[in-house]
Amino acid sequence: MSRAKVTLRPVDERPQGLADFRARRGVLLAGFGLAVVVLTGALFYRQIWDNDYLTRQGESRFVREREIPARRGMILDRDGQPLAVSTPMKTVWADPRLLSQHPEAVPQLAKILGLDAKKLADKVRANATKGFIYIQRRIEPSVAKEVQALAAKTRDLGVSLDTEYRRYYPGGSEFGHIVGFTDIEDRGQEGLERAYEDALAARPGLRRVLQDGQQNVVEEIEQISAPHNGADLTLSLDHGLQFIAYRELQRAVQEHKAAAGTAVILDVVTGEVLAMVNQPSFNPNDLAGGKPGNRRNRAISDVMEPGSTAKPLVVAAALDLGKITPNTPFNTGNGTLAVGGKTVKDVHAYGTLTTTGIITKSSNVGVVKIAMMMERASLWNLYDRLGFGKPTEIGFPGESGGRLRDYKRWSTFEHATQAFGYGFNVTALQLAQAYAVLAADGVKRQASLLRRTEPAPEERILKPDTARAVRAMMETVVSVKGTARLAAIEGYRVAGKTGTAKKSSGRRGYLAGKYQSVFAGMVPAGKPRLVMVVMIDEPHGKAYYGGLVAAPVFAKVMTEALRIFNVPPDDPTPALTLAGLAEAGK
Repeated sequence: MSRAKVTLRPVDERPQGLADFRARRGVLLAGFGLAVVVLTGALFYRQIWDNDYLTRQGESRFVREREIPARRGMILDRDGQPLAVSTPMKTVWADPRLLSQHPEAVPQLAKILGLDAKKLADKVRANATKGFIYIQRRIEPSVAKEVQALAAKTRDLGVSLDTEYRRYYPGGSEFGHIVGFTDIEDRGQEGLERAYEDALAARPGLRRVLQDGQQNVVEEIEQISAPHNGADLTLSLDHGLQFIAYRELQRAVQEHKAAAGTAVILDVVTGEVLAMVNQPSFNPNDLAGGKPGNRRNRAISDVMEPGSTAKPLVVAAALDLGKITPNTPFNTGNGTLAVGGKTVKDVHAYGTLTTTGIITKSSNVGVVKIAMMMERASLWNLYDRLGFGKPTEIGFPGESGGRLRDYKRWSTFEHATQAFGYGFNVTALQLAQAYAVLAADGVKRQASLLRRTEPAPEERILKPDTARAVRAMMETVVSVKGTARLAAIEGYRVAGKTGTAKKSSGRRGYLAGKYQSVFAGMVPAGKPRLVMVVMIDEPHGKAYYGGLVAAPVFAKVMTEALRIFNVPPDDPTPALTLAGLAEAGK
């Protein structure tokens, strides 16, 4: 019996679970190894090969571009005294993302700055996703120190301070209408601040800085662009004369209970405006404390009918054409004249007057007869060449050109009214510039609010003899027999003309009992250096004539102006002193 063959095999004594564990461990170790290789490679790549990435990430968190403040240009008077300056101030700003995490600090910050705590908290919450908001701009230095202390005490508060400039006006109300003011962004809003914005404006620079978590600058990295300060502006105005004119105009407006007033002084030789004042006024340092309507520069923006101050210009036109002489007689009769179906009247019946007498007595009838000797185009042409009906182009925003109708549209009566200053209107500056032509022997010079370094362009308007003859006639106005005795200045010959025009309200015609009292004059009369126009709007006192209301302002201001500019006396005649005139007038 045969036996079966049996084959013996080795038996694997390792459990199945142990084998699986070792397999998984191998996979895991391989994964860790691969991760280490990847991380090592990434670190090598970022740190060695492409380290710009980390630099960019760090800079995005701690490197910022900050503005470099620049100063707005100063505005100076003709002698270099500051009228508008920019002073450095601290401005508080915040990162709402950080400040919103410290709600307990918001009331403290509001208390320091004098703000409403609830409104500040609402503002922070509303901008919680933004990186920048202004908290308060241009604060006092003592307040800035308190804000800095609060920011230092609270980590990552997100509140910082920057430097900005605040505009300050040392000239105050006296210069407010001329200089104007800027807004919170330091942009000119009115006056010369607006007119010369491009020249005055600062151009801030830009810098790159490293800052810490509290937004404080740790290190200056580089300057990206340089700051550029604005250009300074030197005006033609004289600080002392402006103050005197302002004071006397204010006094006259108050004394006569007037609605407003304006005064302009021109340098005959240069055409420069030496003073320009208005009432009521405003303080550009305290805009909240005044009425917006008071900011209007009436000398340039408001118009008036010049009234009798136009009469010397009519006489000049007729003299220049050879129609009359200073001694040509005119019969003014009983003081009335029928023209175009209407009547022209004088205050009194003067009978026969010479051309000079017409100016002395301010005869409406007489000057109308002179105007009727000329073609309408002749009178219009002189008014037009003097600058009536168009802006003076002095470079001031909001300047009015006035109104001068084309002579082809004049009726016969309008031809007459143009002769005594009705039917057209002008600004105080336009009237002053016209009188400066008489003062400059018939030459017109462009008016300027900036100090001139070169002679002004000139235009011949009248013959020299014509201008001199008219000035001689105007001297009689400031005499015992004239209407402007109160314009006399001791030791000087004064030439001028009064005007008392009824005030127009447009479509409603002329207002009963409302006048604009004007005096326009020049001194010394022989060779004038200064021209001044004074207008008092709606005087409500006992007096309303230009010779009683406006002429005294001229005398008081010009007395000081002649001293300031060292103009020598030209007439010691006692009869033309104030004392002599007062005595002779009794």
